[in-house]
Amino acid sequence: MCAPMQLTQAMNEFFSGYFSTHDRSAKTKTAYRSDLEQFVKFAGRELSLQSVSGVLIENWAAELRLNNYSPASMRRKVVVLKVFCSYWLRRGELNESPFWRVKLSLGRIEQLPRTLTQIEMRDLLAEAARAYPTKHVPRKGSMLAKAERPGAALRSYRALRNLAILDLLFATGMRVGEASSLNMEDFAVSELSLKVRGKGGRHRLAFLVDDKSVRIQCQHLDARSRLNCQGNALFVNSGGDRLSTQGMANIVARFRRDAGIERNVTPHMLRHTVATLLLRNGVDIRVVQEFLGHASIATTQRYTHVAKEHLIGVLKTHHPSLRLRA
Repeated sequence: MCAPMQLTQAMNEFFSGYFSTHDRSAKTKTAYRSDLEQFVKFAGRELSLQSVSGVLIENWAAELRLNNYSPASMRRKVVVLKVFCSYWLRRGELNESPFWRVKLSLGRIEQLPRTLTQIEMRDLLAEAARAYPTKHVPRKGSMLAKAERPGAALRSYRALRNLAILDLLFATGMRVGEASSLNMEDFAVSELSLKVRGKGGRHRLAFLVDDKSVRIQCQHLDARSRLNCQGNALFVNSGGDRLSTQGMANIVARFRRDAGIERNVTPHMLRHTVATLLLRNGVDIRVVQEFLGHASIATTQRYTHVAKEHLIGVLKTHHPSLRLRA
């Protein structure tokens, strides 16, 4: 008779087995490992997998609440543990899921998407365009096509790259990780679309519909193709390697400071902003769901609350009844 599998062994085998058949980003894998490590440390590394019980899970949730984890963080950690238990249930190591007796109250997630105002978004885009004026557009025979001044060529490319990144994040609503993962061949110029590798292995197409965005992205692709880089990443850093999500966040932060916007601005706020403005402008929520790459429309619906608040604010100011009543 085989000895019971310990949690440490179960966790390690889960990562080698589950992620071999499930396409997940490196960021997701890191988050899974962090959350499972936290649970294993709480439960005890020598504890057997079969000894994981509903009571243990409820105690862990209580411990998380005592340590002031947000409802969103607690919910994510519990979901990761559910995936872990479901994996071993399918493999036959567990006879039943320990979650079937569990009742958890993790609290409501009150936080609404943080968005930019239209003026802030306009200022941000204007600052990016100012940093790369039209006269610097690379052409054949330009300094990007020549190798005589590689330093100047790199500076020119970075300015265009930075503009293209900010423009793309707002034009397509991409997550910053999705933008960082883009390769040159993902940009289908003839279709004016980009192949996006979304969360959970879900792929979608992002379309460029604004003439200015089309021009910026095509100029960047042309400039990028002239760089002597080994990889095929669409956006690269000064070393020729794929530009990281942190690198993109730093670019957005720099534009924010130069535009005189006092509050912090993250790349994800551009995604929230374009989604909110689409709904505010009357776009069907199903279209916005497809645009953002949400698996469930419930995720998209949180933006409707922001759009509703704007609608109420406008009505309170401009409704005709305010001027017709004595």
